[in-house]
Amino acid sequence: MGRRDKVNYYLDLAEVVSQRCTCIRRHYGAVIVKNDEVISTGYVGAPRGRKNCSDIGECIRTKMKIPRGERYELCRSVHAEANAIISASRDEMIGSSLYLVGIEVDSGSYIENSCCCSMCKRLVINAGIEKVYLRDTKDEFREVMVSEWIENDESLTGAFGY
Repeated sequence: MGRRDKVNYYLDLAEVVSQRCTCIRRHYGAVIVKNDEVISTGYVGAPRGRKNCSDIGECIRTKMKIPRGERYELCRSVHAEANAIISASRDEMIGSSLYLVGIEVDSGSYIENSCCCSMCKRLVINAGIEKVYLRDTKDEFREVMVSEWIENDESLTGAFGY
């Protein structure tokens, strides 16, 4: 067995972080890395002190039949990317990379075409993160330059691309 490439190594870390998720639909884990040092990690969970969906046994978005990519303001949780960003200093995040893994709870499979939601994209942009790596399979991933999110402003076109 050969040595694991660096991107998949950090994506593997994000996958382990996702195991702390309290969402009953999808588990996401995020790792922010700069100069080969882990700056911060984050996973999906309710704000501190509030009950998690896994504690109350239901998801309001599922109950209301809201499709993926819509009405995130109704979600009880803070997204993995947001939790990683609020746990790091901006100085450390400028020029960093975010590694993101999403897994469907029911099937255990990686979330197809996963990406940051529009709210998290704005946080990533303002944090100064340069690249986002998104896992598609155990060994395949996509690299997104955050500058593309700035240039192709989905808030102007309505093409949110979840």
